[in-house]
Amino acid sequence: NPLSKTKKLIGDAGISFTNAFVASPLCCPSRASILTGKYPHNHHVINNTLEGNCSSTAWQKSEEPQTFPSLLKIYGGYQTFFAGKYLNQYGHSEAGGVEHVPPGWSYWVALEKNSKYYNYTLSVNGKAQKHGTDYSKDYLTDLLANRSLEFLQYKSSNQPFFMMVSTPAPHSPWTAAPQYQDHFNDTKAPRDPNFNVHGKDKHWLIRQAKTPMTNSSVQFLDNAFRKRWQTLLSVDDLVEKIVKKLEVRAELENTYIFFTSDNGYHTGQFSLPLDKRQLYEFDIRVPLMVRGPNIKPNQTSQMPVANVDLGPTILDIAGYNVNKTQMDGMSFLPIMQGKMNSSSWRTDILVEYEGEGRNVSDPACPLLGPGVSECFPDCVCEDSYNNTYACVRTIAPSANLQYCEFDDDE
Repeated sequence: NPLSKTKKLIGDAGISFTNAFVASPLCCPSRASILTGKYPHNHHVINNTLEGNCSSTAWQKSEEPQTFPSLLKIYGGYQTFFAGKYLNQYGHSEAGGVEHVPPGWSYWVALEKNSKYYNYTLSVNGKAQKHGTDYSKDYLTDLLANRSLEFLQYKSSNQPFFMMVSTPAPHSPWTAAPQYQDHFNDTKAPRDPNFNVHGKDKHWLIRQAKTPMTNSSVQFLDNAFRKRWQTLLSVDDLVEKIVKKLEVRAELENTYIFFTSDNGYHTGQFSLPLDKRQLYEFDIRVPLMVRGPNIKPNQTSQMPVANVDLGPTILDIAGYNVNKTQMDGMSFLPIMQGKMNSSSWRTDILVEYEGEGRNVSDPACPLLGPGVSECFPDCVCEDSYNNTYACVRTIAPSANLQYCEFDDDE
């Protein structure tokens, strides 16, 4: 809802995918899948920690040289630009610090570590640049917009270009721009049929949630939902600025623009206050809208696509043979151009996640024992070490279902 300009400028001007999913509902594994076109069991990023391979030296050695931006730059002669949140542990001293600029990027403006809006450090082509709390100079979403416009202004016109603008918004801490802090004051998280309902036939981690939620949890999640919408108004402005800049430079008609996210989020479904990491639709389903050459406007597609398909699709657009890569995804360019019917597209995608939990009890909820994490004050835990699953999500003319198996035999 807050992204009205984005919907108009990208979705209405092109194609919207109503069944777009992530291969894993957590930032770092999902971002790694976007970059590599691989499922997590192949790129081995399992969570947001350095030990979980998030931006580790092993990831840098084995996967970074094969990312699709790297192939675009080396083989396609593309000028490439990155701005925003890369991988959650990027810039960690044990993984090369902010001096490490991954191969494949001509211009690099990356956030050190995880999501922030103020008081952050950027790696600008490998040099640390500190930012404070001045809205006009430091608010990250706006800064990413401005750096993107500068790149479009000054890049060479003789080479094709690829930009990846990765806003932390709407991640926590949900700091809205000052002009948007009073928007959506009456907005609450959607009261879906599964809102604040006990998931009695679900995995044990879902069954342990307290139903009904405490008033403080409901207030917290409503407030978070509202603030997330407020932060997205700046993302909407960013999209508008980039589209207008391309238009002014007469490059819009010759440019593909993808808009998507790295994971979903739940706010109160099955009485889980808020997080991701679950195998249900609210955590694995993401928006995906694309406009560009030979994509007719106002289209929707129900074909199942996943974040592992983004790399292959962009390489396909660039004329690179995806079969020469190790990617698990498929190019959905033929779908967008109306050259493929549903019978020749896949019906299944894989969703996988490796749960995290501490081997000591959470002092707030000793009854649950060791192995849980991300616990709320009223002892609702959002993750556990055996919240580890692999699912097949099937979308076909005759079927719409998901089959999952957990590590603990459920």
